[in-house]
Amino acid sequence: QSFGAWLANGITLELGGDANDYVGKGLSGGRIIIYPHPDSQFLPEKNVIVGNVVLYGATAGSAFFRGIAAERFAIRNSGAQAVVEGVGDHGCEYMTGGRVVVLGPTGRNFAAGMSGGIAYVLADDRDRFAVNCNKDMVDLDDIENDQEAAELLSLLEEHHRLTGSTVAEDLIKDWKSALTRFIKVMPRDYKRVLAEGGHDAAVTGPRDSCEELTIQHGTA
Repeated sequence: QSFGAWLANGITLELGGDANDYVGKGLSGGRIIIYPHPDSQFLPEKNVIVGNVVLYGATAGSAFFRGIAAERFAIRNSGAQAVVEGVGDHGCEYMTGGRVVVLGPTGRNFAAGMSGGIAYVLADDRDRFAVNCNKDMVDLDDIENDQEAAELLSLLEEHHRLTGSTVAEDLIKDWKSALTRFIKVMPRDYKRVLAEGGHDAAVTGPRDSCEELTIQHGTA
């Protein structure tokens, strides 16, 4: 529980296995990588790999989860980047910044109270996602420009490189087609600020030139 809580810039935690609730709570610039143990036999994209309230209050850094997160993923995220292969109810609730990529199903009430940042959701059933998404404060858009497409592709490539995700690999192989399968979840007020020339300051936390410390566990 609370694996990688308040993880600082320059530190990477890598876990071959699964984790409980509050992974990456208050993430503060570090990087968390979680994927199934090499001996596991289940399909990662069909099974839960991390518990509830993952990345609660994260302010900076990145997280890559090869599998599904349970409920309340990335709530109150204000600056971290994350890739996950499905989420339970209340994903991205009260999110104010950062980027979240969901490569699978979402539960109910997605994006409730979301006022900043962007979520990219792989949604082959757009009608179902529209029902699951709380649209009080957000719009559901297509990927509109090359910058957004490049940002999403970069996150997918990093997810594949770090976790071995076959979901990301398949999307990258047929990227032109894959791009049309994503929905961009965008807060209306945030969209208005950007359209008026505001600066997007909520993508990631600061990076510095210090040597990164990587801690691996469970991969032997």
